[in-house]
Amino acid sequence: MLHLAHPACHTHLCPPLPRGARAPARVHLPSRARARARTLARARPTSSGAAETETSSSAASTSGGGGGSVLSFLCPLLKLLGGGDPSLERNEFVEATTSSLSSLARLPWGSSVATNSGNNDSATSTPTLQLYEFEACPFCRRVREAMTELDLSAEVYPCPKGSLRHRDAVKKIGGKEQFPLLVDASTGVTMYESGDIVKYLFSQYGQGRSPSFGILESTIFTGWVPTLLRAGRGMTLWNKAGVVPAEKLELFSYENNSYARIVREALCELELPYVLQNVGEGSSKMDLLSKKSGSKQVPYLIDPNTGFQSGDHKKILSYLFQQYSISG
Repeated sequence: MLHLAHPACHTHLCPPLPRGARAPARVHLPSRARARARTLARARPTSSGAAETETSSSAASTSGGGGGSVLSFLCPLLKLLGGGDPSLERNEFVEATTSSLSSLARLPWGSSVATNSGNNDSATSTPTLQLYEFEACPFCRRVREAMTELDLSAEVYPCPKGSLRHRDAVKKIGGKEQFPLLVDASTGVTMYESGDIVKYLFSQYGQGRSPSFGILESTIFTGWVPTLLRAGRGMTLWNKAGVVPAEKLELFSYENNSYARIVREALCELELPYVLQNVGEGSSKMDLLSKKSGSKQVPYLIDPNTGFQSGDHKKILSYLFQQYSISG
């Protein structure tokens, strides 16, 4: 098992809080260049965009001022407020309330399909998109919102703080530990930077449609709200995680669903790779969900390794933390 040695790379796990009307531009990334390479090739980093700060080892080492200190303090604090062990029984009222408020903060993004899907066969074929991210990251969130609106499926590789596998893979693929990272096997594109990823996805799969109004600009103002309300859930590897499934799990979800969020947080804390089937309102995959689950409700989790299937988020949490915990 590989443990990442330098904790400084995690100082930007939480988003910067807005100061006044503008966010401080504290991160200086390499010169702007579109990252187009073959799948699993080294990505060339693109520019960070106006005042956008994303999780990066280099960003952590080059950022200065008090902002980095605030984030270094905030992230452990969120973990403490989150109640520690995520496998323990939770207060259902608090869970439902904080996740529902998180969804309200990000309306209308990530709830419905924004264009007629031309990818109707995506649900029955292997997704060509691979997303390396972690649930609590606001910049990863905007990419997942775009995928919901474009009705795209993807292989998701959660990269929580303390990751045993996937963060190392990100460094091998792209040369640095920064999130999100997208690999599109169908086009050979590998890229960092959430803003560039969203624009690429709409350009490639949006049938000429531009990114939804506000999906990029709003992140600096409300993208961090779910992270704070959920007290950092989906940010840190659970200390009993480590079981690697032979096959990827499959999750029917859409980004802004309050109960699906809770399940995705658990998958991240367990570092379990899964196939994300986005089924926002108007999704072409709604019939597939209905066929598999008998309803059109999300979340719905399928584990091909054991045959487990459920649409009850509480049963899903209980199953995941029991099935994929290491002994001792």
